[in-house]
Amino acid sequence: MNRLKVYNHRDIKSYISTRKGEVKFGERLNFVSSIEELSTTKAKYVIFGIPEDIGVRANHGKPGTSKAWETAIKSLVNIQLNRYNNPENVILLGELDCQNWMEKASNIAEDDPNYFAKMGDIVKQIDAVVSDTVQKIIEAGKTPVIIGGGHNNAYGNIKGASKAISDPINVMNIDAHTDLRQLEHRHSGNGFSYAIEGQYLRKYHVFGLHKNYTPEYIFEEMENCDNLSFSLLQDLAQFPDEMNRRFSQELEKLKTHNFGLELDCDSIAGFSSSAISPAGFTVNEVRNFIQLSAKEVNCRYLHICEAAPTKENSAEIGKALSYFISDFIR
Repeated sequence: MNRLKVYNHRDIKSYISTRKGEVKFGERLNFVSSIEELSTTKAKYVIFGIPEDIGVRANHGKPGTSKAWETAIKSLVNIQLNRYNNPENVILLGELDCQNWMEKASNIAEDDPNYFAKMGDIVKQIDAVVSDTVQKIIEAGKTPVIIGGGHNNAYGNIKGASKAISDPINVMNIDAHTDLRQLEHRHSGNGFSYAIEGQYLRKYHVFGLHKNYTPEYIFEEMENCDNLSFSLLQDLAQFPDEMNRRFSQELEKLKTHNFGLELDCDSIAGFSSSAISPAGFTVNEVRNFIQLSAKEVNCRYLHICEAAPTKENSAEIGKALSYFISDFIR
């Protein structure tokens, strides 16, 4: 597991803004010396990051998702420790060391006729490490919380979870897109396609799908498969008071089996992401969806992806991501 950079308190100490009379979340976080040590700990949730945007670029998208992990952690460690926020049940594992992959990707000329295929080859290498990491965390009896990177990492999450329990899993994906594109080179738009092809994914629902950015062949594919389904954002938006009930209805179809929760930040209106959109859910609506999912005993992981903070909005985006994380582990 040489790609996993395991954290200790020194790695986050400079991020914590201490204040007399207060205790910050990061001051009481738990750490381990290796991933193998997880099985000997009592904490339930294990947080780790994937600071990359290679899968997004391989899908003709804009870079920036590599910055989400650091942005999220800087905010998370500074929330208050109080009766509502207790890090006793949380381990901050660390991050996947993506520096070498990012450098390799940057050295591929964009006018190279094989640019996207070469980027896809790097994504495959990331897949293997993500899958192995998630598998080991779940085998240790923990629930991984995976932050950052593109939605290409859904494949590694699903594969790792499925291998850990020796059974395909279900997935609830809060997303503007299906990410069911064709089985070409690996990228952020076909992670679920590869998970289906590998028989790691059983039932799959996309909540908040946008009509304008879904190819017709994908609509037809989903309608012709009993295990694939979607809820259109436009339909959900007509009855905003019914949003939680509609989400719960779809969750009911998945939660009887082990399932993963995927949150693509493209689904949030105006959120700084790889495919920012003026239409979408509000931050508070997404928080409700996360809380509803976290209550279910069969929820095996949370993955928050596609956030792409900038220098101008990093504090705002970091706070939003820390809300999502704290809602889930709370």
